[in-house]
Amino acid sequence: MRRVYFDHSATTPVHPAVAEEMYRYVNKTFGNPSSVHFFGREARKAVEEAREKVARAIGSRPEEVIFTSGGTESDLMAIKGVAYANRNKGNHIITSSVEHHAVLDNCKALEKEGFAVTVLPVDADGMVSPDSVAAAITDKTILITIMHANNEVGTIQPIHEIGRLAREKGILFHTDAVQSFGKIPVNVDELLVDFVSISGHKIYAPKGIGALYIRKGVRWLPISLGGGQERKRRPGTENVPGIAALGKAAEIAMETMADEAARLTLLRDKIIKGVMENYSNVRLNGHPTKRLPNHVNFAFEFIEGEALLLSLDLQGVAASSGSACTSGSLEPSHVLLAMGIPPEIAHGSLRITLGKDNNEEDVSYFLEVLPAIIDRLRAMSPLYHKVSDDCETCDKTWCR
Repeated sequence: MRRVYFDHSATTPVHPAVAEEMYRYVNKTFGNPSSVHFFGREARKAVEEAREKVARAIGSRPEEVIFTSGGTESDLMAIKGVAYANRNKGNHIITSSVEHHAVLDNCKALEKEGFAVTVLPVDADGMVSPDSVAAAITDKTILITIMHANNEVGTIQPIHEIGRLAREKGILFHTDAVQSFGKIPVNVDELLVDFVSISGHKIYAPKGIGALYIRKGVRWLPISLGGGQERKRRPGTENVPGIAALGKAAEIAMETMADEAARLTLLRDKIIKGVMENYSNVRLNGHPTKRLPNHVNFAFEFIEGEALLLSLDLQGVAASSGSACTSGSLEPSHVLLAMGIPPEIAHGSLRITLGKDNNEEDVSYFLEVLPAIIDRLRAMSPLYHKVSDDCETCDKTWCR
């Protein structure tokens, strides 16, 4: 059976060159970066070279980059670090309803500590309006945290415009760039951001490594204590193999980004065309054009997302759903609900996210096996029926 991996927003395979770089620091250059001897100095050199590569990729200075365990920790450090450092200035945080739970859950936790959080709505495309950000700002606002690109529907947010508002008001601005970094340009000066969260396993580095950009001079406090690593901003012995791998992955991403984005956009648009032109009762979720080059999300009416995923898996296609069914929850995606999609339709969401090894044959195969799956699942639905002569007098306005 053909195997097709269409779930790159969940994780990516480790790039061969990245794996080679990582193995070097697992096997031969194994020293502790804090040690003063030769083995430690070699490890320290690897960490600093990787820091330079990540900094170069986002247009920052190396000393503004902290290595973390991934995007979740980076979000935590940015949000709580700003909140605790600026408590005397204010207690108000602005975020959006489509953020990753790594952001939303930390904001909820801060509410229990006396902070006020405004969760902004989005439009039908999952877009945050800069006007709504401006209207939410008060004299107590100390942080705005809006993701660069959404992990479920791929919508790219107007970060530059929001950043300009934040600068004008003297408010710190954090963006979760876990899904955008390595796929589209993420330049800290162009985006006008003070904090950026990055994750390695979204760009062909291993799991368990990430980074946080902190603009020099901003008011921020470290969340944990216990050592002098990362200039006392994130204590604990550095994950040298992971850090070296992230640096290599960032370097490769910058070298290949433009060509890869163009190639993946063509594949993405072929999928969109193949689905939207051949099925009724289907919705393209996310902004039609301001979306990640590798990202597609559909909502199929009269279909349960989990059944769709399992059916595709039986055909060798690995994808994911906007529905949270596969994680054991009966609730649909909070992102799709925030976009105004009814729960019964949100449950039929399918996310396709492409990567470096996908090609035309993968897309053709997916479009070939999908029709039989859709027809079979809809035939099982008590809410769906095909067009017939009786449809002129039928009151079921939702059928095709």
